[in-house]
Amino acid sequence: MMKWIWRSLVAVVLLIGVVAVAGLAYREQVQSHAEAQLAITSPNGIDDALYVPIRGSEQWITIRGRDKANPVVLIIHGGPGFAHAPFVNAMLPYEQSYTLVQWDQPGAAKTFRRAGNRIPADLTIADVVDDGIAVAELVKARLHADKIILLGWSWGSMIGIEMAHKRPDLFAAYVGTGQLVSLAANEAMAYANVLATARQRGVTQAIKELEAIGPPPYSSYAELTTERKWAGDFAGGNESVVALLTLAMVGPRYSLGDVASYVRGLLASQDHFMGPTLDGPMFHVDLGATATEFELPIVFIQGTDDNVTPAALARGYFDRLTAPRKDYVAIEGGGHAAIVDNTATFLAALNEHVRPLVAGAAH
Repeated sequence: MMKWIWRSLVAVVLLIGVVAVAGLAYREQVQSHAEAQLAITSPNGIDDALYVPIRGSEQWITIRGRDKANPVVLIIHGGPGFAHAPFVNAMLPYEQSYTLVQWDQPGAAKTFRRAGNRIPADLTIADVVDDGIAVAELVKARLHADKIILLGWSWGSMIGIEMAHKRPDLFAAYVGTGQLVSLAANEAMAYANVLATARQRGVTQAIKELEAIGPPPYSSYAELTTERKWAGDFAGGNESVVALLTLAMVGPRYSLGDVASYVRGLLASQDHFMGPTLDGPMFHVDLGATATEFELPIVFIQGTDDNVTPAALARGYFDRLTAPRKDYVAIEGGGHAAIVDNTATFLAALNEHVRPLVAGAAH
């Protein structure tokens, strides 16, 4: 009997080993293919990845583009904690026309790992805004740019628009996508939209789960995760957390240690800014009450099917803004991840509505 049990245990261990080896081999193959796509060979191209000193800490940035003469776009990632490393290959079309700067915010990915996999207990949303401004100043100096384009996505749109509000002199324009306005209002409208979609499509399991949690406000991540899960599933593409973490697992230029820090940073950032019972500082932001007057052009590029930061709420906020120039671009059928799921349409909107502003911003 003991011999049989021992042989069974050995067989299980061997099976786990085979699966692990196969998984690592698959990861290496995917990374190798992705790395080949990332190669920049143009004579005036740039492909930098480094830690930079930002207000007393070392933070990770990447700078990529086919021609350093192109306009510079500083992208403020979502989350909190959703650094854009998993999307590096999805951003390749933009690198033909723009020099993209990606920044791992405090509490995210490689910046989180450099900080010993911890977030300062006293880190505030205002601190992240000030760090973003310091990154913008550094990027302007490093790339000899007069002004740069600032693009905020989701949580990053809350950080980015505050950066633009505080230091308009740094930026040729602010671009918001998946534009957050008020998380409380966003979640209420998103829940109603997702439940309506579930009923329209006749997805019984979604209807059951969504009706069970009821509309927000929520007091647990389990409830919020249920609503976000169905929002991502109905939108498809790169909106679900599972899809994002899968991309992180096989992302090029990412070690397994980087992946572990990515996940740990994501969880820590969500807990820090949203709170264990969903009453953290992020839930007390209302941009409609604090940031409506701007001294630079404002452009929103919003997916019409966004069920995380609903387009109707973003449009209502946009209509209340005052700015030297403002444009609202709707991507029909685009979701919360329109920037990576609808790249051709999004890039066309950037080229038409934002790129001309760079030349006009030079002084």
